[in-house]
Amino acid sequence: MNQGDWQGRWAVILDKLHLVGDGTQEQGVLDALSHPAAPTVLGFVNAHALNLVAGDGRYAASLSAADLLLRDGGGMAILLRRLGREPGLNMNGTDLIPRLLQAYQGRRVAFWGTREPYLSQAAAHCQARYGVDIVSRHEGFAGTDTYLALARSLQPELIVLGMGMPRQEAVAASLAALGQPCLIVCGGAILDFLGGKVSRAPRWLRRLGGEWLYRLAREPRRLFMRYVVGNPLFLLRTVFYPRYRPR
Repeated sequence: MNQGDWQGRWAVILDKLHLVGDGTQEQGVLDALSHPAAPTVLGFVNAHALNLVAGDGRYAASLSAADLLLRDGGGMAILLRRLGREPGLNMNGTDLIPRLLQAYQGRRVAFWGTREPYLSQAAAHCQARYGVDIVSRHEGFAGTDTYLALARSLQPELIVLGMGMPRQEAVAASLAALGQPCLIVCGGAILDFLGGKVSRAPRWLRRLGGEWLYRLAREPRRLFMRYVVGNPLFLLRTVFYPRYRPR
């Protein structure tokens, strides 16, 4: 295993990671994200993200450029406890983003990601349930310039990117450079969940940290490398990552 730059990249991300200890702190995060005074990028760090960081310096730079990074998933909890840090609450986007949508009720929202019909289904669902004004929806496979033009013309207050890693983080960094005050969320598969393409695991399985097993069983070919190969690789890197690093 290459013991080179990946450890330094991990250190940058882990140093920036914002750990949320309890419900009061979680509400504080939601309140701050609901009223951004400047372009604000929200990203989530899970085991898959750190595997990508280890192998892709450009992705590491895009992810580290986010204004707020939250801990997502049990793999990250294992790593943080090994480093002597309390992991706090699991701030995964699938649970947090619907709460953000509720906070943006009546405000301009853009959904950029996934493909039809799931994109339109996600927009219709969220307009009905959360009362947001979906001013733009666009599939997630266009060039970055397309999203920049939409942001300039429509000026959404919340942009949800459902393009998956590593693309959405690069697009988010470009959108933030426009300087328009808004919240830009790197949402992964959130639009697929909201649009009915992908279902959530039963609540009891989520509480046990087993949602990844449910997703793997539903989409084994697509998620084989991410989970069957990626999870053991992440745990191996966790073993090799030094417990204490100079800050």
